[in-house]
Amino acid sequence: MHSLMEEYGLGTVQRYMDHIQGNAERSVRRMLHDFSLKRGMEPTDSVSAADYMDDGTRIALTVTIRRGNGPLETSAIFDFSDTDPEVIGNTNAPPAVAASAVIYCLRCLLPASDLPLNQGCLAPVEIITRPGTLLDPSAHAAVVGGNVLTSQRVTDVVLRTFRACAASNGCMGNLAFGDATLGYYETIAGGAGAGPGWNGASGVHTHMTNTRITDPEILETYFPVVLRAFGLRLGSGGQGKPNPNTQTRTRTRTRTRTRTRTRT
Repeated sequence: MHSLMEEYGLGTVQRYMDHIQGNAERSVRRMLHDFSLKRGMEPTDSVSAADYMDDGTRIALTVTIRRGNGPLETSAIFDFSDTDPEVIGNTNAPPAVAASAVIYCLRCLLPASDLPLNQGCLAPVEIITRPGTLLDPSAHAAVVGGNVLTSQRVTDVVLRTFRACAASNGCMGNLAFGDATLGYYETIAGGAGAGPGWNGASGVHTHMTNTRITDPEILETYFPVVLRAFGLRLGSGGQGKPNPNTQTRTRTRTRTRTRTRTRT
């Protein structure tokens, strides 16, 4: 950034930053406008969807689109108010998690593949959460699982609302182990939802889990473990077509005494 300002000047850099955000805003407005027309919606109309956490907690979203006087005046309200109350466990998620899922999904729904993710994507959008719910918990609620679990399910709900694709595995499944001298953390891949014109995929990272697995040679060299097996867990995708084996399975044996935690 300093190099850019030295070469072009602060004013020029700021103007182009504004241009990038303005382009993102216009792109989102056009996408919302086109979606509304394609769905045969009224000038002000709503679409909604819901899904559930593993404990049955409901995440609900209603998107109200106002077309205004054309694409560049189209806006939307993302209302999560009907989501269930906060839970005793730690899968509560602060409002920032819902906002992150929304901006991610909006960027995914844009046809332009080279548009950088930026705040302009949220300019046409208002996000509403209801205090005391899973997505707007109280100050005393546990939230450590909200970023790795709930965020994925919120993403599924947003994409479902726009009829973009089927749900993915809905969780940043992860494995962690270690002791006082070392620590290891790995996200576990799962299934990716199918969509118009493409099949789902097995054993891949989706949405927020943008990590690669650690090579077995690296794992066994730097950590006191032996990798016994790594592959797809048979039948983990239910009865779906064409491939019901979506979740990965890892079997390891530790050479020293460690503490292990999993979340999936």
